[in-house]
Amino acid sequence: MKSRSTLTTWLGGLDSCRLARVLGTRRDAASPPEPRSVGELAGRLQRPGSVALALPQLALPHLQVAEALAALRTPASRDALALLLGTANDGIRELDAVLGALADQALVWPDGEGKLRMAGPLRQAWDAPLGLDAPLEELLAGTTSDELRGILAALGIKPPGSKSQRLAALVEHHSDPERILSVVAKAPAAARKLLEGRAGAGPAGPARFVMVGSPGPDPEPGSRWALERGFLVQDRHRYGPARMPAEVALALRGPGWHAPFQPVPPSVGLAPVTPAEVDREASAAAAAFATHAASVLSACSTTAPARLKSGGIGARELARIGKAAQADDAVVRLALETAYAAGLLARDGDHVAPTKAYDVWAEQEPPERFAVLLQAWRNLPLTPTQARDEDNRALPALAGAPPCNGCMQARHGLLAAAARLPAGQGMRVASDLRPLIAWHRPLADSSPDEPPFATVIREAELLGVLARGALSAFGIHLRTGDTEGLDVECRRLLPSATATAWIGADLTAVVTGTPSARLAALLDSVAHRETSGTASVWRFSAGSVRRALDAGRSAEDITADVAAIAAGPLPQPLSYLITDTARGHGRVRLTPAACVLHGDEPALLAELAAHRRLAKLGLRQLAPTVLISRSPLDTTLAALRAEGYAPVAETADGTVRIEKARPRRATTAVPAPRGSRTRGGGRTAATSTAKESATPDPSTLATRLLAAPPTTPEPAPFDGGAPFGTDTEEIVAGWAKRLPYSDIRQLAHAIDAGQAITVEYVATSGNRTVRTLSRLGLDPPYLEAWCHLRGAERVFTLSRIHGVMSVAPE
Repeated sequence: MKSRSTLTTWLGGLDSCRLARVLGTRRDAASPPEPRSVGELAGRLQRPGSVALALPQLALPHLQVAEALAALRTPASRDALALLLGTANDGIRELDAVLGALADQALVWPDGEGKLRMAGPLRQAWDAPLGLDAPLEELLAGTTSDELRGILAALGIKPPGSKSQRLAALVEHHSDPERILSVVAKAPAAARKLLEGRAGAGPAGPARFVMVGSPGPDPEPGSRWALERGFLVQDRHRYGPARMPAEVALALRGPGWHAPFQPVPPSVGLAPVTPAEVDREASAAAAAFATHAASVLSACSTTAPARLKSGGIGARELARIGKAAQADDAVVRLALETAYAAGLLARDGDHVAPTKAYDVWAEQEPPERFAVLLQAWRNLPLTPTQARDEDNRALPALAGAPPCNGCMQARHGLLAAAARLPAGQGMRVASDLRPLIAWHRPLADSSPDEPPFATVIREAELLGVLARGALSAFGIHLRTGDTEGLDVECRRLLPSATATAWIGADLTAVVTGTPSARLAALLDSVAHRETSGTASVWRFSAGSVRRALDAGRSAEDITADVAAIAAGPLPQPLSYLITDTARGHGRVRLTPAACVLHGDEPALLAELAAHRRLAKLGLRQLAPTVLISRSPLDTTLAALRAEGYAPVAETADGTVRIEKARPRRATTAVPAPRGSRTRGGGRTAATSTAKESATPDPSTLATRLLAAPPTTPEPAPFDGGAPFGTDTEEIVAGWAKRLPYSDIRQLAHAIDAGQAITVEYVATSGNRTVRTLSRLGLDPPYLEAWCHLRGAERVFTLSRIHGVMSVAPE
């Protein structure tokens, strides 16, 4: 609470511009319902979940300074921090810049007494900051007065009378590095070797280390001497290895040792590149991905991919989609994940099917389509092209894994690192950007099976965000979140859809650029797609034309439709192919019943009855123009087509059966933890029924908070206190006894507004989990919701919710 009160005081003393910077960098703490005082804001900023969201956004020098400050055990002075980092003489300006950035995140702040304080959860991010254990005073907390007297006597210090005085004398002695080094210099060789080794080994020490007096193996040589003088401290219950106080470790590391501090980004290999070259490569990559993505989603529309029992789309379905779309596995995965995030795909039972938003998206021009997928990629909580886990097992796509904040931060780190390259310069090799990304986002990488950040770099190149080793115009606007600017660049760099095709005498149709939705649908219906990309190729065959005829189209319709999209006259071979295929189409007709085959040519029916490969159908001739089959209609139909015949099926009333399947559409989408209006004509599932709630403007909110009282009293309805803001707040407060009023407000607001929320939940087993919930329904004492951790509807007991935090804004 002390840390919170000092943060409240510091926040209240800021001007509106500085407070707005804090609100802008820690947007989750300012999300609706807006905090009503700087005290409530301070409480939100110091929540472990909120600090956990901010931590991966820190650059390397910010983490290094925070770790050094954690090792000093705040409150600590700026001078002590500078001395530990080795910046007391040079680099003080860089240190101040880093401290300013940490203050803008409300992670480290001055307390008004010349000391620096840090958020409690940030201090807990390190078990042993800088490899140092706790200070001596903390380690000796349970030591008796007689034990302290013995340690002082061993050091040659006359023990004072009281326990507190003895502890203070010992702490004073160990706070002087020169006195520690002087004593250690006279130690036996074994003790000196032990202490010097432990000084850089961290707090745990060797696992085999056992203290004097404890049962088990013999202690290490020299340990008794170190224990007697307080250079090592053993737990009173002889549990675990002895621990070295932080003061002792720092003294033994020597006056020349400093905590690591790297305020300057690493140098990387650069090569000159012009904006035109970057535009050209980005345009080619974006156009190729847009075309492939349209093909991937078209394949999903034709045949909805099946989901594995364990969830997600498996390798077999991915290979089928890739073959149909002529795209490799990385492109298929990237297209599926971005489309799913944009609300174009959704789970539909045991399949994943396009939504109605896909139909709107498919009719748009390539620049608009690409912008939708690119925006979705920016905030994906995973790296889609990571196809294998750390055990080299294939990962399914759309598996619904828990969100990975590090994956998103790795992507943002890539954008930040590439944006800081000198103008007119790009990386000689894009993979050499990895050290720079690691400097900007050292905690973000989540690909243990690949070189750091390799996956996110590969995705950026596939999308044209990174081109010629430099950030493209797409990346510049993507980094700043400038949606309008991104739309403009997409229209500038991506050509409009092509509506015509070049039909060759070799029965191919070639489309340069991205085919329009109408053109692609037409060619897919009458030809087989062979390649996709910057140029797409379809090939006509008797089978593909027959497929169009089976769908109810006549030869005249096919010829007219193909002629309408052809850039020139139809080649004669294609006209002959359509005519010849149509001539043989329907010469044999199948009708349901006992599966009857009939036609107008007795010779053809006799040929079928005598065909050896059709013997398995059990054909028998009843009349010159009538056969019956013992096999079902569809089996007989498929067998005849496999042998090169072109039969058609009839319905029960004798009309030709039209073989045109309706594309499957998902009716309801699974809600997503993060939701925003999609660019493809729909909305993500998490907000499909939710009320819009805009993130407050930081400047406006800052002004309002500074004008309000520093703290807002919490309602106490059962004691006649201040009333709650809404009925929902009062109901939640009556059951969720462990929640502070700030958390009650946020949970009630999420219920009323139909928004997602993140909660800390303690199950009946005692297991503590963090869950993102949406589709909230209040049924006291329970909360019904869709749980994104389990991927299913769940019922939660309000009294077991121990913490609430808004879902991180995009």
